[in-house]
Amino acid sequence: MKTIDLRSDTVTLPSHKMREAISQAELGDDVFEEDPTVNALEKQAAERFGKEAALLVVSGTMGNLASVLVHCGRGTEVILGDQSHTFRYEAGGIAALGGVHPHLIPNAADGTLSLEAIEAAIRPDNVHFPRTRLICLENTHNRCSGTPLTAAYTAEVADLASRHGIAVHLDGARIFNAAVALNVDVTELTDCVDSLTFCLSKGLSSPVGSVICGSKAFIDEARRIRKALGGGMRQAGIIAAAGIVALEEMTERIAEDHNLAARLAQGIAGLKGLTIDVDRVLTNIVYFDVESERFTAEAFVNSLDAQGVRMLALGPNRIRAVTHYGIEAVDIERALVVMADVVQAL
Repeated sequence: MKTIDLRSDTVTLPSHKMREAISQAELGDDVFEEDPTVNALEKQAAERFGKEAALLVVSGTMGNLASVLVHCGRGTEVILGDQSHTFRYEAGGIAALGGVHPHLIPNAADGTLSLEAIEAAIRPDNVHFPRTRLICLENTHNRCSGTPLTAAYTAEVADLASRHGIAVHLDGARIFNAAVALNVDVTELTDCVDSLTFCLSKGLSSPVGSVICGSKAFIDEARRIRKALGGGMRQAGIIAAAGIVALEEMTERIAEDHNLAARLAQGIAGLKGLTIDVDRVLTNIVYFDVESERFTAEAFVNSLDAQGVRMLALGPNRIRAVTHYGIEAVDIERALVVMADVVQAL
């Protein structure tokens, strides 16, 4: 029986068309900027987001790190949320490898950073303080229920940053999910930021890769940093080929994932021992909690796994499920049946 893997949208497998594109990709040496498939992907990505240039990187973590290193010198500071992916899940790279100081402020439940808190965090010009160089946002916001940040909010942050001579970088790993959820063109969410990354390997289902977008000067410097980080790939067109298919075809089906996440959330709401705020499920990420003295999140997830349904325990009571390409309506219904059985059995 099929395993229903809802741990993350990083577990997606490439589509048949992606596999065909990979096998037929025209290749060259990308470090020499001679891989025609990589060049085509980067051109298409830059145009899609209304930026001058783009750069293929191995992962979103590499993309965010390279971007921060372009914007910030050693001993300078970046403002970011205390729930942000860059702070929590990227191995401390900006500090360990870049010498960049993270200045944390609280994320609100919707993933935003209060404008007042951002302004208060910007350092005055004083020898005692690191210079503030960058503000990082995340859209959609993973740990804040996959909530999309609106174009209006992002513009407000960009305006604030501009007044202080500070850049804005957007961790847009799931930016297409945000655009679909808000029913806007993706450029409305990114045109006011200085740089952004987006993942090919999450909702867009490519096997590997992310893309950085920004000005030509920014991307030129990011390319140099990518090389220093060991990301100078050679015949990388085998990766880029799947990315082109992702941009051309996979963005159109993201709404299916959102609908399945909403159905999963509604089903969870009817199970005793579990609690969920259905109204906060706006994209493909579903967070819910164990509210029972009989079992923990880990015990619940382990019992699901034994019956072919996989989710992620993120603490004693917290569980995450993510819908994605390869998950169908019948899978969600089966997952809910298994969840109901496990709740009764534990």
